[in-house]
Amino acid sequence: MIHPEDIPAFTAALHAALPDLLTLGADRPDHAREPHEQDWRKRYRGRALAIVFPTDTTQVQALVKLCELWQVPVVAQGGNTSLVGGSVPDASGLQLVINLCKMNQILAVDADNQSITVQAGCTLQQVQDAALNAGLIFPLSLASEGSCTIGGNLATNAGGTQVLRYGTMRELCLGLEAVTAQGERYAGLQSLRKDNTGYAIKDLLIGSEGTLGIVTAATLRLYPRPASQQAALITCPSLQAAVALLRMARQSLDAGLTGFEVIHRDAFLLARQHTPLQSHAADSVMPQDAESIPPWLVLLDAGSPQAADELQESLESLINQAVTQGHALDACLSMSHAQYRAMWQLRETIPMAEKIEGMMVKHDIGVPTSAVPAFVAQSQTALQAAFPGCRVICFGHLGDGNLHYNVQGPLGQPDSEFLQRHEHQVNTIVYDLVAQLNGTLSAEHGIGQLKKDELAERADPVRLQLMRLIKQTLDPEGLLNPGRLVDGARETSSSN
Repeated sequence: MIHPEDIPAFTAALHAALPDLLTLGADRPDHAREPHEQDWRKRYRGRALAIVFPTDTTQVQALVKLCELWQVPVVAQGGNTSLVGGSVPDASGLQLVINLCKMNQILAVDADNQSITVQAGCTLQQVQDAALNAGLIFPLSLASEGSCTIGGNLATNAGGTQVLRYGTMRELCLGLEAVTAQGERYAGLQSLRKDNTGYAIKDLLIGSEGTLGIVTAATLRLYPRPASQQAALITCPSLQAAVALLRMARQSLDAGLTGFEVIHRDAFLLARQHTPLQSHAADSVMPQDAESIPPWLVLLDAGSPQAADELQESLESLINQAVTQGHALDACLSMSHAQYRAMWQLRETIPMAEKIEGMMVKHDIGVPTSAVPAFVAQSQTALQAAFPGCRVICFGHLGDGNLHYNVQGPLGQPDSEFLQRHEHQVNTIVYDLVAQLNGTLSAEHGIGQLKKDELAERADPVRLQLMRLIKQTLDPEGLLNPGRLVDGARETSSSN
């Protein structure tokens, strides 16, 4: 790694090689650098050697080659919306942040091939809009879609609310371009559905969190725009009933079922408390009296190439059947686009309500959908036994078995104190149960620095060894996003 005394010489070399590059150096005020040095949850804050904003792949290559020469670690960054501390520098002041937000061009839209090619700095919403302008959709949907970038979505293999129908970012990517740790350009921007010519390099880079290469562009799948789209808010008496409702919805709607979210009563109450304007969509099914609110709320999303009245009839029939069988209590359907968006805003505002409420022990677990009720029941019992009065905010993507399961201390106990004192024990309870149910400790947020130690402790040793060998092979100097996801050989030896 570069020595502090060599930083002025490196900076001079950087400016000489790329004189027109926008750079936020160490001399810039903190408020200008803070959005790039602090994570969204404000849990991690570092200090970068500098923050640079390349405008094309050639500049990224030049930067990485320079960093390899001077042994400067690199942190690739997009919208900096990582929830696991994966896209901010450490506190050493020796890491260069390469922010790709200036690489934000839509390069091509191929309606006949149902594909779109974009630079990595495009926001997710920008890509969604470009697809809509072509009469198609890009179905990845996240609460942060206005600020998160395609490069970050690929680096973390983002999931979101429509994985049930369309899959994760890995399934949505046809090809990508990336810069290797040696500054070489991997030119893999194919737009093919079939390419059986060896190792899937793009699949290796997707989900690698910037530790194997820097994604600079991608070709993505597009889909036909549904002729009709409708959502329903449905109250359920139990989580088992919600799983039964999901099974019924899959049977009756098939591929038309695009989303199936579940929200626990306490998560809804948090949204009602902190973001009241976004909670009105549920007024007709959720009483004002907190004690009377049903335990679970389901947000079902469906699309169809058929007319809206036919989709509505299908949903009404499904709901009536579910009520008759005791799997649903009440429901309301979106009767306009405004109502549809309001229902989704209720779901999307929960993370912000959590942030307002305070720090929590965050989990992004995944278990088989059939095991979700057992996980919630058993974890609640264990957590209450260990921390009487603790609060669990549970919501997420029941359709694919992914829950955001976040634990906060009892009322009256400072949230930062509970996090600092009990995070490890809470994680042990939650992750032990996840392992028993053949689940994962990270379904969509990634590992970053938040879960790196947990992964090292819990992952299959052979899998970890293979990951380290891949890291060592592609990034032998350990310069790409060090300290995240998995250590390379150099990082492992230096910590022993």
